[in-house]
Amino acid sequence: MMMPLHPTWEDIFVRLVMTMVAGALMGFNRGVRGHAAGLRTTILVTLAASVAMIQANILLSLGGKDSGSFAVMDLMRLPLGILTGVGFLGGGAILKKGGSITGVTTAATLWIATVIGLCLGGGQLGLGAIATGLGILTLWAMEWIDLRIPREHRATLVVTTAPEAPTVDLGGLLGPTGYRARVVQQNRSPNDEEIETHFDIRWKQAAIEDPSLDFLAVVNKYCRTKSFELVSERDH
Repeated sequence: MMMPLHPTWEDIFVRLVMTMVAGALMGFNRGVRGHAAGLRTTILVTLAASVAMIQANILLSLGGKDSGSFAVMDLMRLPLGILTGVGFLGGGAILKKGGSITGVTTAATLWIATVIGLCLGGGQLGLGAIATGLGILTLWAMEWIDLRIPREHRATLVVTTAPEAPTVDLGGLLGPTGYRARVVQQNRSPNDEEIETHFDIRWKQAAIEDPSLDFLAVVNKYCRTKSFELVSERDH
């Protein structure tokens, strides 16, 4: 079904129902995982885009013109304006804390939900249905693959040693365990009782696996671990 010149209430009803279903399916995925853009938010975004396109369809002046006139009309202003507005919502959903960035998938979900709403509101029901199916496949099925892809993780390790103790080569010690260590900062306590060394630790691991702290046992044989803090995490 394409955008008719004079949409009937039946046409509008079908578009709105499909919009609500599409928004609910995508929003449910976000909601059950506790993300910011959950069921109601995604439905509202999809519905707003759909209603805007329906309104454009109704108000479009076509007096004395046929369906071929759509080719020369600037119909892109409204959807482009809507997508710009959703960009602000998506930007608000993205958070950066240290080396971690979260909310990108949520922002992308709002983006595709808006595009689906524009399709269904404009009468492209087949395209909207296909986009909904692909969106659900990406959010649900592809997550299983995404969680199992090894990716780089990062943490900050702070250790202390006695001033007379030899320099600890953590890079060489942790190399066989799959971890990489790089000295970032080194401080001497005011009373010269200990030296505090900050290391940048990196390793590759699938997101579904919990970080292994076995390497700390190796570290503690040569120095005392003061703190260990993860500074990277999986995007949501």
